[in-house]
Amino acid sequence: MSEPNYFHVDVFADQAYSGNGLAVFLQTEHWPTEFMQTLTQEKQQFESIFLSRIQTENAYRAHARIFTVEEELPFAGHPILGAAAVLHRTQANEQTECAWTITVGTREIAVNSVHRGNHFVCQMNQGKPIIQAALSHAGVDGVLQRLGLQQDDLIRALPPQVISTGLDYLILPIHSDAIDKVQFCGDDLEQELARLGAKFVFIFDVQAREIRTWDNAGKVEDIATGSAAGPAAAYLYAHDVIPADQLVTIRQGRFRHRPSCLSVQQNAQGEILVSGGVWSISAGRLEALPTL
Repeated sequence: MSEPNYFHVDVFADQAYSGNGLAVFLQTEHWPTEFMQTLTQEKQQFESIFLSRIQTENAYRAHARIFTVEEELPFAGHPILGAAAVLHRTQANEQTECAWTITVGTREIAVNSVHRGNHFVCQMNQGKPIIQAALSHAGVDGVLQRLGLQQDDLIRALPPQVISTGLDYLILPIHSDAIDKVQFCGDDLEQELARLGAKFVFIFDVQAREIRTWDNAGKVEDIATGSAAGPAAAYLYAHDVIPADQLVTIRQGRFRHRPSCLSVQQNAQGEILVSGGVWSISAGRLEALPTL
């Protein structure tokens, strides 16, 4: 068989078959958007990432497009980390550590990958968070109703807030005993979030540092969301829950029976750094290629 152009990896994992699965495709120059969307649906991972224009002379660079089963995303966390690990393995396997620049749309994302024997540890710079004005508890009542939550489930001392390190997340700080209460009601959550300036929502058990987030139809709960972990940590820093220089571990995936660990810290420039382990599951050759 010729060189593989498809990889399955687990991201934000402490061992194989944990964390969040990801499909990574190489050599995707000129692949039609419709084919990438179809292939993502075929693989049924939460997201797939398609890499092209890979460069290893003078600098390590690649372009990427990221899809869920429903749409293309301008940014996502675990696909970027998984992509860096696959690039390291296929393009610079003799190196212990690499610094990559992965371009998604018009955004360049710096990612470091370190080879740790049987897996990789990757860290991405999500940049400075964009923090919108705090919302009132009453102002998010529509979202709470659509999640089956009550006002009493919110932590009164902390505000709901929209924060982005690439995707706009509404953060709902909740008490620990509310994390298992979510029951989606209605089919217009996305419209309600848009009214508040958000694309997605996650509930945040601030005390336990645990988050839960779903697609906006409530059909699929994500296992490990790098694009949410950054805002979660930024929220803790912004409200002085933890010191600005403290590393924070975000937990996720327990309710999907795939416990995941997302490590986040803030550098001296106020940029958010998100890291996690990446483990290889399989590699192969995609045979049914698009007609170009």
